[in-house]
Amino acid sequence: MRPGLIKSGILSWNLNQQMPCPALIQRLLRRRSPMPDTNGKENNLNQQLQQLVAEACSHPPKSLMRREKLSEIVRLIVKSGKLWQEDTPHYNDALQQTWVYFCRNVCEANTANKPYDRNLGSVITWLDKYLKMRLKDFTLERTQEKVRRDLPLISEDSAEINPINNIENPPTYSDSPLAILEETKKWVRADPEGELRSVHIKQRPDVTCQTLILRRLPPETPWKNIALEFNLPPSTAPNFYKRECLPRLRNFAKNQGYLE
Repeated sequence: MRPGLIKSGILSWNLNQQMPCPALIQRLLRRRSPMPDTNGKENNLNQQLQQLVAEACSHPPKSLMRREKLSEIVRLIVKSGKLWQEDTPHYNDALQQTWVYFCRNVCEANTANKPYDRNLGSVITWLDKYLKMRLKDFTLERTQEKVRRDLPLISEDSAEINPINNIENPPTYSDSPLAILEETKKWVRADPEGELRSVHIKQRPDVTCQTLILRRLPPETPWKNIALEFNLPPSTAPNFYKRECLPRLRNFAKNQGYLE
């Protein structure tokens, strides 16, 4: 038999060479043993954090001793790597807010309804919940800001308006800009009364209000692209849209309560 090679993650030897000693085999076997139970380490971490919280809260607010203990807790949590982590643009901002929340509310409730309660969970679980809430807030703000930029409607005088500014109450999920856009697209595609499909540019039944509204909703297709697509003079589609399509779109928005 030809000499062969035996390879492991740590060791490689030739069959013609001396086999590894028993001590080395035992070491390899130990390295392949099942992963140790981490519950004990986690329990020790939680106990250590609880002890530090108790010590910190035993000192007066704003005292040097309390600040030192709170800093020690933060360092320990960061070192443990147990706090929620994700690769998102606003993670560091949310994390900074979380540490401020921790310092202000772990002993006394300064900005929260109640201070940290060890009976309701570990310190890390408490902070995880707050951190994830802040991350959701940042994500929602970023989404709404993007839709505000991408969702202009056109008023009768051709000035751009934002439907958010015309909603009497702050938007909930169902009447957020993104939801408004999706509901509007559904209405245009369904065209329940058949009106959008029947109203078209003269002698051009393929260029209907339904077609133009769908192209002008975000992300908007530029008018020059529409003119090229349908082989139209540059001003024909926008003039028809303003005269025939836009009033119907505005009536829908008013009926839905999106515009006053």
